[in-house]
Amino acid sequence: MTRIVAGSAGGRAIKVPTVHTRPTSERVREAMFSRLEHRGYIADCNVLDLFAGSGALGLEAASRGAAHVELVESSRPAAQLIRQNAANLGLDVQVHTAKAESWVTLPPRREFDLVLLDPPYALEEDVLGQVLSGLMPHMADDALVVVERSKRSPEPQWPDDLELQDHRDWGDTRVWSAAHRPAGTRLES
Repeated sequence: MTRIVAGSAGGRAIKVPTVHTRPTSERVREAMFSRLEHRGYIADCNVLDLFAGSGALGLEAASRGAAHVELVESSRPAAQLIRQNAANLGLDVQVHTAKAESWVTLPPRREFDLVLLDPPYALEEDVLGQVLSGLMPHMADDALVVVERSKRSPEPQWPDDLELQDHRDWGDTRVWSAAHRPAGTRLES
């Protein structure tokens, strides 16, 4: 059973699609979101969940007080299940049925402070790189991008405007964080 870990819907179960999704484990979500909250990236933030799958990441963000959450999922049945879960939990989110690589090419309607990506482990690295590059117009300055992959996956191909902050391993899962630093705003070390 997959549950929301904390916030207004904490402890409540969500339904997950039976095929083609790999929900982020509660343990990884708890650790990931504790770090994000500590860094100020949840409360009152605009959050985008690409490759939403079960919607666990975006719904967790909404439960923990994100100002606005949008989830992008290519599977119609999975997107519909995310909508049902959000309604059952009383969470106000927007769900788009689209491929992430297509969605990022649309004109931006808002700037996101936090972008969560949990693509299928089989997704080709160049496609992930294209999605990361396509995100730039959708992101606020100093926004954070979090990418969850298998520990065996190579590091994502970061576009010039994304600066790797760190990575953490939890079991077979590796999570990378990169900050959006548009040209001319990079912090010197």
